[in-house]
Amino acid sequence: MDGLLDGKVAIITGASRGIGAATARVFRQAGASVVLAARDGDALAGVAAEIEQAGGEALIVPTDVGDPASVEALVRTTLSTFGRLDVAFNNAGSGHMPTPLADLDLADFDRALRVSLAGVFLSMKYEIPAMLEAGGGAIVNMSSEAGLTGVRGMGGYVAAKHGVIGLTRTAALDYADGNIRVNAVAPGPILTHRMPALSDEQRSAIARTVPLSRLGDPAEVAATVAWLCSDLAAFVTGATVPIDGGRLVQGGGRR
Repeated sequence: MDGLLDGKVAIITGASRGIGAATARVFRQAGASVVLAARDGDALAGVAAEIEQAGGEALIVPTDVGDPASVEALVRTTLSTFGRLDVAFNNAGSGHMPTPLADLDLADFDRALRVSLAGVFLSMKYEIPAMLEAGGGAIVNMSSEAGLTGVRGMGGYVAAKHGVIGLTRTAALDYADGNIRVNAVAPGPILTHRMPALSDEQRSAIARTVPLSRLGDPAEVAATVAWLCSDLAAFVTGATVPIDGGRLVQGGGRR
C-alpha cells in the first residue's frame, strides 16, 4: 500500500473503530492525510494517536453523519486545514436488532436509514463540491452483502444498504464528467468489534457459511477501499465490490 494515495486528503466516517479505523491505518500507510469522523471523539483520538505515532497526519472532527450541519462542518474543517479533498470513505452506519418487519418499530427503521442511507447522501452532498473544486476525486460508500440480498428480520438495515448502492450508481453517473469516481463495497461477515459479543460457537457457525471457511478481517476491506480510491482503479466507477469470502456466489448464506 505504500505510496498508493501519496499526497491525497481523505475523509473517513465511522472511523472510531472496526473497518473505519482499519481503513484510516491503511490510508496512512498509503500516504494519505486522514480526517477521522465519528460521534465518539475519545475513540477517534486513540485512532489518531496511533496514526501520528506511525508518522502519519490525522485530523479529528467529531461528526454526526445524520445531521446536515455536522457533515457540512466536517468538509469545511477539512478544507480549512488541508485546502482540498481528494478521497472519501463514507463508512458510518447503524442497524437494529433482528425483528420481523411488521414488528419493527418505526424509530428503529428511521434510525437505520438516517445513519446508513441519509448519512451517505449527506456526506456525498458536501464532499462532491469540494472534490469538483480539486479537479476530481474518489468516493467509496459502505454497503453490505445485505445491500445485495435479503436478510430475515433486518428490514431497515437491508433497505438502507440497498439504497446506498442506488445512491452510489446515481452519483457515479452524475459526476463522471467531473472526474469523480463513486463506488461501494459490500462486506460479508467481518471480524470487527461487534463479533466478540458472539460465542466461539456462533462465530464458527458463521464461518461455515463462507466458502473460504473463515471470517474476514477489517484490513481486507480497508485494502479494497484503498485500491478503489487509488489511480489503479481509474476506470472503475458505479461498481459494488463484494468482500464476503464468496457468500453471495452461493446465495449469501444469511437466512
